[in-house]
Amino acid sequence: MEYWLKCWTHYCDFSGRARRKEYWMFCLINFVISFFIGGILGMLGAVTAAQTFGRLFGIAAFLPGLGVGVRRLHDIGKSGWWMLINLIPVVGWIVMLVFLCSDSQSGTNAYGTNPKS
Repeated sequence: MEYWLKCWTHYCDFSGRARRKEYWMFCLINFVISFFIGGILGMLGAVTAAQTFGRLFGIAAFLPGLGVGVRRLHDIGKSGWWMLINLIPVVGWIVMLVFLCSDSQSGTNAYGTNPKS
């Protein structure tokens, strides 16, 4: 939970580095919240409310998600502009998944010190 809160406190921060754990915990908790909003409210018959809350949460989580994604790319030594590879269907998504699962660069790189140490 601390990683998710850290991403929200660094709401629009695109500088620095983020560990794999920080990125994937942010994604996991966002998935759980989205599942709760869509699944639980949808089962209760509040479909319109689920859609509204889902859209609002998606809009609110967009910038923190983008920020942690850019910081994750910085951690492996890539520029944040590599996020644009997601615009290429399938191939871009696979490349991005490989980047996001890669281990951190050891030591200091152009984006800061290694957050693992």
